Amino acid sequence: MTAVLAGCGVGGSEDVTLRLVAADYGDNGANTSKKYWDKLVQAYEAEHPGVTVDVSVYSWNDVDAKVKAMVKAGDAPDMAQIGSYSDYAAADLLYKADDVLSIPVQADFVSQLADAGQVRGVQYGMPFASSTRLLFYNKTLFAKAGITPPTTWAELADDAEALKDEGVKYPYALPLGPEEAQAETLQWLLSGGGGYTPSATGYNFDSAENVETVTWLKNELVGKGLTGPVAPGKLNRAAAFSAFTAGQVGMLNGHPSLMKAAKKKGVQFGMVAMPGADGPSRTSLGVADWMTAFKQNGHAEEIGDFLDFVYDEDNVLAFSREYDLLPVTNSASATMSNAPEDADLRPFLDMLPVAEAYPAGLTSWATVSADVKQRIGSAVTANGSPSGVLSELQTAATTAESSAG
Repeated sequence: MTAVLAGCGVGGSEDVTLRLVAADYGDNGANTSKKYWDKLVQAYEAEHPGVTVDVSVYSWNDVDAKVKAMVKAGDAPDMAQIGSYSDYAAADLLYKADDVLSIPVQADFVSQLADAGQVRGVQYGMPFASSTRLLFYNKTLFAKAGITPPTTWAELADDAEALKDEGVKYPYALPLGPEEAQAETLQWLLSGGGGYTPSATGYNFDSAENVETVTWLKNELVGKGLTGPVAPGKLNRAAAFSAFTAGQVGMLNGHPSLMKAAKKKGVQFGMVAMPGADGPSRTSLGVADWMTAFKQNGHAEEIGDFLDFVYDEDNVLAFSREYDLLPVTNSASATMSNAPEDADLRPFLDMLPVAEAYPAGLTSWATVSADVKQRIGSAVTANGSPSGVLSELQTAATTAESSAG
């Protein structure tokens, strides 16, 4: 390590402290991410006596704002594991991934996730955790209603009608509330052959495919009373998940953590690919969170050495298994695909090669995502206009991207 430090121009005898701000993936004190990082840092520091890694862990409600405030105050951390990166990249505050990572580590990222970490073809966002979505269904309620898992939108609507007839509170839970409406919306748009962006250069909210999808949701699910007693625009993901684990939901889109929560409550469930207009959807929503490396304090070589350790296969697997997430590296994914202990995660892992992530490389995405959360629920109300709302989103997104660019 002495040679490394000397090579960085900080002197072989000078200690270096790296500051990392990270998000908490735990749902209680027993599995807080602080425990994961403490163990990992202890192992790293034991091998690198010249380097101290100081980790601060914040909830997802606070972590992005904390980093933003640090950067604004001129006190950026060396690394931040957060929900976005493109605004910092646009302000030239970040190291490129190839400035810090070794070639083997950078090459090991799952290609879809590495691509999603790029701004204008250059990778700044290093994927840290990922997940895909599947359609969860309550086996007990399905058996009672005499129905089978849907493969098309029409079958989903028929199943929801049968569940409603059996008195199920939420035949299909459609969380378009402000917590995570951007996820549920994109999952549906993808299943209809659309999405948020036709390419990495702009938005396409008001495409014919998107208008058709949201119109179908309004007319065939929401309008027929098949989405439960809470208006979709008021229903948040956490509430929908809680209702599912309470046995009150027939179907909903879910990610891997819902499996553990449902099992804990004794809910018998199954999972299938998201239905599409004419058959199972050929793609899925893929969500990634990001590791970033800030240039303010220098330390590129030390940051890179630590991140190479973070992305070691054993460490990636340990994190993914602890929090029911998917590995972001090919090596860890291959191991998980063949490990009996990871069989539950395999259906989600199988979707990763065809998953589509948020357009995080667009500098305006944070603003546009917030706009989707606020507006999309109104598109499926009785008086709502799918085409009108999508047109408004397109106009606002185009303006936001022009301003950001």
